Amino acid sequence: MQDQKIALLGTGLMGAPMARNIAKAGFTLAVWNRSQSKAAPLADVGASVCDTAAQAVAGADVVISMLSDGVAVGALVMDAALTDGLAKGATWIDMSSAKPEEARAQAAHLAKLGIAHLDAPVSGGTRGAEAATLAIMAGGAADTFARVTPVLQSMGRPVHVGPTGSGQLSKLANQAIVAVTIAAVAEAMLLVQKGGADPAAVRAALKGGFADSTILQQHGERMTEGNFEPGGLSKFQLKDLDNLLNESSQLGLTLPVAEMTRDRFADFCENMGGADQDHSGLYLELLKRNGLSA
Repeated sequence: MQDQKIALLGTGLMGAPMARNIAKAGFTLAVWNRSQSKAAPLADVGASVCDTAAQAVAGADVVISMLSDGVAVGALVMDAALTDGLAKGATWIDMSSAKPEEARAQAAHLAKLGIAHLDAPVSGGTRGAEAATLAIMAGGAADTFARVTPVLQSMGRPVHVGPTGSGQLSKLANQAIVAVTIAAVAEAMLLVQKGGADPAAVRAALKGGFADSTILQQHGERMTEGNFEPGGLSKFQLKDLDNLLNESSQLGLTLPVAEMTRDRFADFCENMGGADQDHSGLYLELLKRNGLSA
């Protein structure tokens, strides 16, 4: 058994499988979710399912937040009734996708309370969460990262990428690549399908080449099969692109491809009812542009 008590806040599509892998690694685990029905099944792997976030974090050595955005995380970080219950010298790891400035504000507040902080968002979707193969981008102090590395390794492959805020900055870079690649793969899949080639065979032919990617293989398949059941929600992809463009604006940068892709996701989410569909559903927005039906 691992000797640290872990509290995981947020057991949605990503948080639930992450919690399962933490429990499987032998850590003592308490979990909480606003909708308790999403947390209840984790009792099967030995997790304590708590009614409140404060109950979950009581005595915890490590708190992991996996929530919708930085605002939701910040509300918990600023809750004295919650932070007062943490173990002395505890560490808060925010694995949600948020703004770098939100990560820095959280870290500064927690530091005053003697609580260490990492911003450590992830990439890999629900498949990566289930397989414990998530890419984990951690920002914060190197010694804090080293101390909680075994916890992070139970969920995937952690890499320390720099000081506080760097994890979220890395995630924004990741999301820019993901979104733009989804748009490119959608165009490629539509092209080969309408041109008479077999999309599955084309994906197989491209394996190992410069154009190959997880998005081509997994999301390209989703697109041609019309399977847009959520793995990565489109509304969260849009949120991340908004955060990316906010950060780039503060840095005085213009990112034209990201801006165009953001606008397409906005159309899909806000005008086509795609907010809760998988982000590969941008393919449907491309069909609309071409006057085609799914």
